[in-house]
Amino acid sequence: MFRMTVEDVFLIRNRGVVATGCVGSGALRVVDTVQIDGTLDARVDGIDAFRKSIGEATAVDNIGVLFTGIEKNRLDRGSVLTAAGELPPIQDTTVIV
Repeated sequence: MFRMTVEDVFLIRNRGVVATGCVGSGALRVVDTVQIDGTLDARVDGIDAFRKSIGEATAVDNIGVLFTGIEKNRLDRGSVLTAAGELPPIQDTTVIV
């Protein structure tokens, strides 16, 4: 049950798009597939923590996740990365008082 909220997004020429943030729950490994805001599937091509490549990130790790094959404008600050097949984040709610 991986979940991470994106804090910043960078484009690295000849590498891909990097989304940074703190892992909220679960674990993420290189080659896992994640969903961006519950709609777009993307494969994780690399994970970095403090300028070092790591194979797995767990809850409360501050990481950068590398994606290739997607455009930077598909990710924004506040986007939510979840494990493929998980429930998407709630976009709207209605409260009746």
